[in-house]
Amino acid sequence: MKPAKAKKPAAKPAKRPAVMTGAAIPVLRWPPDEDRVEAIFERLSGVMPEPKTELDFSNPFTLVVAVALSAQATDVSVNKATERLFKVADTPEKMLALGEEGLIPYIASIGLYRGKARNVIALSRIVLDQHGGEVPLNRADLQALPGVGRKTASVVLNELGIEAAIAVDTHVFRVSHRLGLANAGTPDKVEAQLFKVVPEDWLPKAHHWLILHGRYTCTARKPKCLSCIIADLCPSRAGLMALGEAAG
Repeated sequence: MKPAKAKKPAAKPAKRPAVMTGAAIPVLRWPPDEDRVEAIFERLSGVMPEPKTELDFSNPFTLVVAVALSAQATDVSVNKATERLFKVADTPEKMLALGEEGLIPYIASIGLYRGKARNVIALSRIVLDQHGGEVPLNRADLQALPGVGRKTASVVLNELGIEAAIAVDTHVFRVSHRLGLANAGTPDKVEAQLFKVVPEDWLPKAHHWLILHGRYTCTARKPKCLSCIIADLCPSRAGLMALGEAAG
C-alpha cells in the first residue's frame, strides 16, 4: 500500500513584487466590474469636483519646468524651489539668460538637480529656437524636449485640458492595483488598462483623482481605509485590514 501523499498547503493570494510602491501589491482579477468602476469615480468626483495639480505654475512653460523638476521629488519641494525661480525666470528667454550655473542654486534642494538643470536649459533653448518661444502643446513635440518623457507630457496635456491623459506615477500605480482597476506590472501597461476601464466621462479628471486619493488616503503605508469614501468598493480593503496594514 502506497503511503498517502502529503497535502499541499493552500495557495496564498498572489502578490506582485514591489513596483514603484515600496510594498508588495495584490494581483486582482481584471477587468473590473463596470458598475463598481463607475461608482468609484462618481464618489471621488463628489469630494473633488475640480481636481488640479498641486504644482505651482503660471503658464505652459512654467508647468513643463515644474513637472520635469518633480521627477523623484515631492510637489512641496518643487514648489518651494520654483517660488523663487519663477520670479526671475518664467519664460524660455529668461531661463536661458539665467543659464545652467545660475539655475542650480534655485533647484539644489531637489533631487538630481544637476541633470534637471541641464534639461531645463536645453528644453528652453529648443522651445525658443524651434517653437518661437511657445511650448508645443502636442505629445510628439513635448516628448522630444529634454527631460520630458511620456509621463511628464501626459501631466502637461491633461492639466491644460488638451488631452485626457493618465500619467501613471507611484500613486496612480498603487491605487489602480488596490482598486482592481489594473493589474499590469509596468506604468505603460497600467495606463493602457486604465484607458480601457475608466468611463469616458471620467477620463479627463481620472489622473488627478487617483493621484490625490493615493497621496492623502490610499497611502503606501497605513492607508486610511476606515475613513475612505470608496472603502466598500475596494477589493483590497479586507486584506489590508486583516494584515493590520490599514489605518483609520
